[in-house]
Order: sequence, then structure tokens, then C-alpha cells
Amino acid sequence: MSSTTTRMVVTAGAQRRPRGGGRARTHEGTRAEAVTGWLFLVPFLLIFLVFTAVPAMLAVGASMTDMSARDIRDPLAVNFVGFETFAKVIGNPTFQSSFLNTIMFVVLCVPISMAIGLALAIMLNNGIRRLRTFFRAAVYVPVITNIVAAAVIWQYAFSITGPVNSTLGALGLPEPNWLGDSGWAITTVVLMGVWRTAGTAMILFLAGLQAIPEEVLEAAATDGASAARRLWSIVLPLLRPTTLLVTVLMTVMFLNIFEEPYLLTKGGPLGSTRSMALWVYEQFGFGNVSASMAGSVLLLLLVGLVAIVQFRMLRPKH
Repeated sequence: MSSTTTRMVVTAGAQRRPRGGGRARTHEGTRAEAVTGWLFLVPFLLIFLVFTAVPAMLAVGASMTDMSARDIRDPLAVNFVGFETFAKVIGNPTFQSSFLNTIMFVVLCVPISMAIGLALAIMLNNGIRRLRTFFRAAVYVPVITNIVAAAVIWQYAFSITGPVNSTLGALGLPEPNWLGDSGWAITTVVLMGVWRTAGTAMILFLAGLQAIPEEVLEAAATDGASAARRLWSIVLPLLRPTTLLVTVLMTVMFLNIFEEPYLLTKGGPLGSTRSMALWVYEQFGFGNVSASMAGSVLLLLLVGLVAIVQFRMLRPKH
């Protein structure tokens, strides 16, 4: 064998050998990355297991018993009743009114919060040039404000002798009983709910608007499309994924609405502002543990069902 042939064989062998070693190293690297990823997930999985999965399973189990407050010390002594508790809860007139109130909050608050959030996002993205960061922070402040402190301020502002009625009286307008009349109490809770969540919708819509390529809008403007036409034909279709996210988040928030009716009106007057979450809380306070757990399971099923329907209706078509 010539020296030239020998060098070719040696060179070919030297080139082939690293391939297998490279694949082995790649496989080991992939395995190490997977292990690292799972290690980072372990804290979340433990927290989810302890504070969400296990309590949810216990709630489902307790909802199928006749457990009351006196049975908490000895939960294994309760009687299994199956779906009887669910039937009683669904047939309860108070629960039915709470369910209708919750649906009403969703129907009123979600579109208003989204409309205000979208309008503010468009203004901050296009219309307002100066102090843009200040206005963003100002709109988002209600989201991070302590809800108890905010509720105290709202109770004072909307009391019979509060500044809101004083202003209305000075303008010669009627001074309603915002917190004592059923219709006005609902209005007050809706106003506070929108005030708290519009900032979240604004931030999400603003992120979606800033992800739209400027070249697309500039090309449409060059072709003579008006601002309204660009909004309807370009901006809103491209915001479809963001709209889906905001719709689901807002709906879940208001299906679980609790703080506003509890802190403002305690669910009154006459249960006109009692939500499903507040009903669950009250039943647990009354010692009706099984009814409370059944109500929470029904609320969870409602949230999941509504989220699935929204994802199917609003998901991108392509």
C-alpha cells in the first residue's frame, strides 16, 4: 500500500470517528438539558401539587359527602352521598341567583373592560406622544392597588353623602343610593370591577399592537386606507390572538369575582350582588362544608367550559 493510500485511509478514519462521538455527546447534552429543565420545574410542580391539585381532589371528595363544620376534625366519619349535594346546591334559589349575578357581571364587565383597554392601548400606541410612560403607569395603578384600601375609598365616594352624590347634586342631577339600592349597587360593583381590570386589558392589547409590523400599516396608509379602515381590516384581525387571551382572562376574572361585591356591599342588598364565589365563601362560613365544596366544583366546571368555548370560537383560523 502506498503512502498516499495510507494517508487517505487514516484521514477517512479520523473523520469518521468524531461522528459517533459527536452524536453521543449531542445525546448526552440533550439528556442533560432535559434533566435541567425538569429540575427547574420541580418547585412549580410541588407548589401546584400541594396548593392546587391536592386541595382540588379533596374538594371533589368532600362535595360528595354530608360534611359540615363539626366533621372537619374527623373527616373520615362523614357519610358518602354521591351527587345529592350537587342536586341540592343547583336547586338552591340563593345559588341560582348568585349564578345569574355572576353571569351578569361577566356580560357587563368583560366587554366594557376590553373596549376601554383597547381604546387606551390605541391611544398610548399612536395618539399620545408625550408622557406616554406616565399614562401607562397611571392606567395600570388600579391593578396593583390594595383592594381593601380601594374598596374603602369607593365606599366613601359612593355613599349617600359622598363626593359623587355631592357633585351630582351640585349639577342638579339625582343622587342615587349607590350601595343601598339593588340596581345602583350592581352598577357600583360593575364600575369598580371595570376600574380594576381595564389596566390589565390595556397592557395586553398594547403588547399586541406593538407586535404589528409598522410596514403593513404604512403600506395601507400609502394605498389610501383611512385610520378606521386600517383599524378594522388590519389591526383587529392581527390582534385576534391577543383578543382571545384577553377575553379568556377577563372572563375567568369575573366568573371568580369576589372582592368587589364582598367589600362594597357584602353581596347585598338582598343578595343582588352576591356572586358564586361569595356564595361559596358564605356557605363555608355557615359550616356547610359539602355545599361549599360542591359550589366551588360547579364554579370550576363553569370556568373550564366557558374557556373551552371561547378558545374554539376565537382561535385563529389559520
